[in-house]
Amino acid sequence: MLTALTAGALADAAARRDDVSFAQIEARALETAPALDALGLLSRSDNVHLIAEIKRSSPSKGALATIADPTTLARQYEIGGATAISVLTEGRKFGGSLADLAAVREAVSLPLLRKDFIAEEYQILEARAYGADLVLLIVAALDQKVLERLHSFVRELGMTPLVETHSADEVRRANDIGAELVGVNARDLSTFELDTNLFGSVRNLIPDGVVAVAESAVFSVDDVQHYRNAGADAVLVGEALVKEGNPVERVREFVGVS
Repeated sequence: MLTALTAGALADAAARRDDVSFAQIEARALETAPALDALGLLSRSDNVHLIAEIKRSSPSKGALATIADPTTLARQYEIGGATAISVLTEGRKFGGSLADLAAVREAVSLPLLRKDFIAEEYQILEARAYGADLVLLIVAALDQKVLERLHSFVRELGMTPLVETHSADEVRRANDIGAELVGVNARDLSTFELDTNLFGSVRNLIPDGVVAVAESAVFSVDDVQHYRNAGADAVLVGEALVKEGNPVERVREFVGVS
């Protein structure tokens, strides 16, 4: 699934490159206002940080929410106290787009994460051109040389790479490239099963001073507390915020965890 999603994302980027060349997107990226210091914000506070996600669907769950206007949801996240917002821009399985990212950038002042299957520099330039402050890099999707190269490129553009891992070995790979923001995703990419204890089992491998983000399997305040007790500096939450209830209140509940 990960291989197919990455290949699809690269094919879609190639199609966009037919309309907007590498040189053109690079120029747009360099003309964009400087990225916000997401790492600095996520490094502070006695309470857990929330990266609130705009997510319409997923390969494992199918359709989650319509979200006709992502800007309204983004403003609700900001009002509720989220530290950053994740915008899924993958269109084939997640129903997102770069247009969503651009619209949300105009609507809120929080740092934005471009969440997609990033495997080349063109996609990173797109992220900056459309207003992202963070870029997701999935260790399992990239060989080590490519991971290191893309990680450096994100930083050269003034953005923060969120390096996503799914195992102890992948955390070590993130450490080897000097990642300062490391995510641990509870979802097994082969079976889609969730392991809520994975984060706690690898937390000791994440060095002091590196911001640790727990991803997936967050449906309640108890889940956030579970990750916080295991040493999470931040949690990334999507489904629980888009499927039911009041997003403002849900965000407030989650960020109240200390």
